[in-house]
Amino acid sequence: MSERWSSGPSRRSILRGTAVAGAAAALSPLVNLSTAQAATSGSYTIRFDSGRRQTILGLGFEIQSDSIGSGNNGLPDEVSGVPYDLTDSEPTRFYNQILKAGRSDRGFRYCRLAMGLYYRGLDPTKKLMRGRYPGQTALLADMCNKAGIEGLSVEYWSPAPGWKSNDSYIGGKLKAFDAAFLSQFGDALVADLDYLTAGGLRISQWGLQNEPRFSMPYSSCVYSADEYLDTFKAVAPKIRAKYPDVIITADSQDGWGGAIGAAILADPAALDLVDAWTYHRIGYDSNYEIYNDFNRLAKGKVVFNNEFEYLDNKTSDRRTINTAQSIMNWMTFQNSPTWYWLHALNPIANDEAPGYSLGYWRPPSDTDFSRFPDLRPGHWTWNPQNWNGVAGFVKFMPWDSVRYHVEESAVLEDQRITAWKTPAGKPVFAVTNRSATESFTYTIDPDDRIVRGPPLRPHRQRPVAGAEERPQAHDHGSPALRRILGPHALIRHPFPAPPAHQFKETAPWHDPDAVCSSQRRSPPSAPSPLRPVPPRAAPVRPATARAPSTSGPCRTGSARTTRSRSSSTSSTRPRTR
Repeated sequence: MSERWSSGPSRRSILRGTAVAGAAAALSPLVNLSTAQAATSGSYTIRFDSGRRQTILGLGFEIQSDSIGSGNNGLPDEVSGVPYDLTDSEPTRFYNQILKAGRSDRGFRYCRLAMGLYYRGLDPTKKLMRGRYPGQTALLADMCNKAGIEGLSVEYWSPAPGWKSNDSYIGGKLKAFDAAFLSQFGDALVADLDYLTAGGLRISQWGLQNEPRFSMPYSSCVYSADEYLDTFKAVAPKIRAKYPDVIITADSQDGWGGAIGAAILADPAALDLVDAWTYHRIGYDSNYEIYNDFNRLAKGKVVFNNEFEYLDNKTSDRRTINTAQSIMNWMTFQNSPTWYWLHALNPIANDEAPGYSLGYWRPPSDTDFSRFPDLRPGHWTWNPQNWNGVAGFVKFMPWDSVRYHVEESAVLEDQRITAWKTPAGKPVFAVTNRSATESFTYTIDPDDRIVRGPPLRPHRQRPVAGAEERPQAHDHGSPALRRILGPHALIRHPFPAPPAHQFKETAPWHDPDAVCSSQRRSPPSAPSPLRPVPPRAAPVRPATARAPSTSGPCRTGSARTTRSRSSSTSSTRPRTR
């Protein structure tokens, strides 16, 4: 690891502190659950005084640095990806406007690298990963450095073909599972990380296999629960020995809730190797995180969703808000320290791009100008409905922000709230209204010290059709704040600072873009002690509310179908990447 991580607690120790905070918060009661979809008002008390929760490390994304067939069908020979295809000043614009979300320092924290898919070159033995085209590794390192990315989340869509039963990236499984074979395989996966780090890349997270239950028409590798367990126990100790600060995740599909998770839970040696449980609740209605307890059998490990997109090649204004609420609900109800969108950019010709991307690019080989007629080859543009669901959290929730508890008059499904403080001590909250027809009046009652001062300055992500906010009269001698949020709206408020002469103990106002002054991250400081919170009973889902079919609190069946309360956030197409 870089020398800048040589002092202070490791990322793994920070994660353990986050898991403790999550376990404590999971004991506090969920009261006043409501399924009223026509709710028009809500009252909230933000407990900046006593409601400290988990540290939010920052968000992640995936980079499509090589080609995939449209509709996720096959692996073309053509070399096409980002930042490789971007020309002129487009890479810099991409780094600054998407990966840093317009901040001056850094935005996204993690970049997910799909080994065997978007990084699929091979050495002569066909057992070690390399860049597939000249400069691929260097381009990725340059992107991470210029965008201020902490490091990669390295995860295999498929091992190198030399290790597989069918000698192919697509489908199949490992050739063998005996101890000698798995030991050699583990050495090769460590060597892959060595190659990446020698090329200037940093590693933050590592996962053995993406969606290990699925064989797909692109890079994939299937493991049974026993096969995954044996392989994980052979490989993960080698990863930890060589890269002790890297966060090891499992199983990038069902976390502890599936057969693989159950096998790990039953094996203390394997469980000790897991730092975080990762889930793919892809395109799910954000209500799902309210009513399902992903921490119930987490055994002190943090939980988070490390892939989110929409599988039916569509997006919408409602999905803009659903995406934002997915981020908020994973952090609020599951105490997640991070959350991942799928692709930063997709090529305009790929059918899946509308539901997968934060933006589109035109590869130099694409001469069909019936799509995006004003987009030049080697240039990119926004996918605004997806981008606007994510952007504000990248911009206004700097790395290592701390979430604070919000007391809600009713836990509403279509109107959500999350509050946090930046590392500089600046209080912020986000409020949504997913209703397509009704405005929503919200009243905030934080600590009186915080709300007094000049009027709030709202930050909205645009364009979102129909979104509006109508400020109401606010008496700055009163502790309450009242606003109206229009349909399909998402807004984030940084709190104003009170006059300096009046409440000197309150953190001063900071420009969100100036919270962190350096692109290079200083060593992390120790997490603050967590306050005890009262115990709670498990939430009970109201009978009138619906949720996706589950086996236990986390779905263990196929992830190929997405169900929701609204047809605009539903997908029944086969699971594709």
